Amino acid sequence: MSETPKKGDRIAKVIARAGIASRRDAEKIIEAGRVSVNGTPISSPALNVLPSDRIVIDGKELRPPEPARLWLYHKPLGLVTTTRDEQGRTTIFDELPPELPRVMSVGRLDLNSEGLLLLTNDGGLKRKLELPSTGWLRKYRVRVNGRPEEKTFEPLRKGIVIEGEKFQPMQISLDRQQGANAWLTVGLREGKNREIRRAMEAVGLSVNRLLRVSYGPFQLGNLKSGEVEEVRRKVLRDQLGLDAESFEEAPKPKRPMRKGPKTRNEKPQMRRTVRQTGR
Repeated sequence: MSETPKKGDRIAKVIARAGIASRRDAEKIIEAGRVSVNGTPISSPALNVLPSDRIVIDGKELRPPEPARLWLYHKPLGLVTTTRDEQGRTTIFDELPPELPRVMSVGRLDLNSEGLLLLTNDGGLKRKLELPSTGWLRKYRVRVNGRPEEKTFEPLRKGIVIEGEKFQPMQISLDRQQGANAWLTVGLREGKNREIRRAMEAVGLSVNRLLRVSYGPFQLGNLKSGEVEEVRRKVLRDQLGLDAESFEEAPKPKRPMRKGPKTRNEKPQMRRTVRQTGR
């Protein structure tokens, strides 16, 4: 008879959940021989561990993972949504307030896009929020150069194919014309690379500003550029259906945070916590 595989979770997943490194980086740490389990060094991430197992990394025992938490972040223009950038550009993680724990972004906004970006400390929650099956509507305020009419957007409302890639139907409303530019509200349920910009180019329009204002039930609201605000635990339970036990030890949400003042004389902007994000 074959031996029954050990239950539990992959060790790289456990290390990632503890906030030490991403799952991929955790695998590299293991392969470098820096991890031991119950006193035995390991070099392969193909190992399941139980909560009772003692995991040590570089001589330090791995602490239990934090409860799942979620933050709203108003991403400014000019920041890259990656942990490291090959071109040396500033990333969102360079600019986040230092009091935040290690977090991951839920999806991305490109360098020239701004607005709501969700951050979490939990890889499982990140994957849950990114799944296409979640089907949450993401809304954007979009400024395009040109004078479009309602009929301009009919191909995008029906769904189009661009360079062999199929785009799902978009919700588009033409809000107002402002000189040479027009303001739109765009809703979509996918997250393809530069999806809105490419779609607008396909109908002869050029996007010159793109601001995400909501991601499912989570709203940007009055959050200022660069600010971070934690979502209340009750909202997470109600909106995501997560187990209440996951939140028993979570600290209370803090007031919106900034990395620091923009100038020597400017004080960090702080407001009372946390608006109801589940409306």
